[in-house]
Amino acid sequence: MRAILIFDHLNDVLFVKCNKKFANHILKLARIQGLLDDKDITDLENSIPSPNIIMQLFSPIVTSQHVMASQFGNSYTSMKFQDGTNMVFDEYIGYTFMYIAAKDVELMRHTLGVCVSIVRHVCGPDIAILKTNWQKMCLVSSLLDAWSNLRNCEQSMLTEAVEQLSVNAEVASSVLKVLHDACDKLKNSQSEFSNLHLLLLVGSKFLSLYSSKNAHDLYASDILLMILLCWVVNKKRKQNQSESNDCCDDILLPESSVLKSDETKLNFGAKLATPTSEDITDLFRGSRESSMNEGLSSLTDDDLYNQSFLLGCQHNYTANAVHIFELSDSINLITIVEATNLSISSGLCDSFHYLNLINNLQFQRDIDEMKPAFENLDVAIKKVLEGIKKNRSNVGNDVDMCQKRLQTKWDFVRKKYSDLLRSRDPEVVLQIEANTSGFVETLKELLRLTCFDKNFLKQGIDVLTTVGRLVRQKLNDFSDFLKVKALKNFTLGKLTETCFPKLSPSKVRIYELYCVHLGLTTSTCVLEHSRRLAATIWEVTGVPNNLADIF
Repeated sequence: MRAILIFDHLNDVLFVKCNKKFANHILKLARIQGLLDDKDITDLENSIPSPNIIMQLFSPIVTSQHVMASQFGNSYTSMKFQDGTNMVFDEYIGYTFMYIAAKDVELMRHTLGVCVSIVRHVCGPDIAILKTNWQKMCLVSSLLDAWSNLRNCEQSMLTEAVEQLSVNAEVASSVLKVLHDACDKLKNSQSEFSNLHLLLLVGSKFLSLYSSKNAHDLYASDILLMILLCWVVNKKRKQNQSESNDCCDDILLPESSVLKSDETKLNFGAKLATPTSEDITDLFRGSRESSMNEGLSSLTDDDLYNQSFLLGCQHNYTANAVHIFELSDSINLITIVEATNLSISSGLCDSFHYLNLINNLQFQRDIDEMKPAFENLDVAIKKVLEGIKKNRSNVGNDVDMCQKRLQTKWDFVRKKYSDLLRSRDPEVVLQIEANTSGFVETLKELLRLTCFDKNFLKQGIDVLTTVGRLVRQKLNDFSDFLKVKALKNFTLGKLTETCFPKLSPSKVRIYELYCVHLGLTTSTCVLEHSRRLAATIWEVTGVPNNLADIF
């Protein structure tokens, strides 16, 4: 029995990834407790529990977790049951993460921590979007599957370290020059691509990275996320080639997310005074351009896959559009373009963080500790507004209107917090709570319009495809060599010492023969390579060489 669940502060189910055994167990419990009638379940093996059933069964334990965390600051970390099943908990800005399985507790904690990290990168602080966005839910599930698979076969993922592919200086220099030229072409062709990274991965190994001058540094965790994403993309390509849509045996809930997402998009008038261009675009989902969903998308015949992510770490998040272009089998070019400036993305994330902290302090009625949290929230909001003003040339009308609404609502909420800190009147807390929900919704709207802007993903698609083809052409001579190196990542010097321990490395001049012996390449490939090498030497030196000497 295995399941990962995410709940919000109201105990609503936002995300469930479980196996069939867990689903059957939930249905049996629901029937025992009278939540379901026998007529509601005609086929137990093929039935799927509704999110409402899961919420009712788990509400007592989730509520207890919330109370322990907010009232006493001493929430549960794990629970163990008589049958050997363990339940592990984690928390992120007020959302409860839960992992249920019959596995080692430490491994489960680590797995749940990876889940929190993936959700944070995919959704940012707006985790509630998982409930209404089926594409993001599938992407989170696929990234978890990627981590689980690679952890079992790749030491780099097990140790959470980026493995560098060992190549000689000439190859490394050539690859870096290709990435440099590609970066210049992208910047010159597309004004929005001022800050970007070009990353080359061979399988799950890092080959090269080139970053533009003002781009913010990538963290090791960001590169590991790109490795997971490439695994997901490669799996998607194979499924498309085999015309199979079976992703995995796991069950994902809520299943009604697609319908809810459509309803949310169509009912934009209930939330906004005037519709945004994004809302209008969503009304015309028949065209190729507007049909791009927020999941992993391919917009070209060359399978250029796109997704928006928050990269970086706490207080230093950057919003990025990630484009993955396949150069060859298992060799991917990843273009990471910063979608907005650091002030906006990090300021929004900090705002949600401090707002959650203030809500917990309000629940505890701890007015003294609320003052520094309120001051930090004020700084974060100002950081967002100033970031939008500095980026005025790239800000659309939608963002401008949204930030004005945010400014108005924040002025009111800030005044109420100032009154609370001055008077300590409990009635003011009620006024704050009544107005906080609207303020949070405006923050989420601004997050979607800036950090997760679907229109920005479409920028420069043709340019990205053209540059990807050029890089593929320039690296074509290295592709087979790189794929072999990725299978056995060692230097030829190390291989020489291992195979010829008593011989000076300077006397070992031919490597292809024992590459065949070790199974790194085929004899036919080596023979063809030797023929070309002999012809090249003859052409350059004018002296014929025996093919056997080279082979």
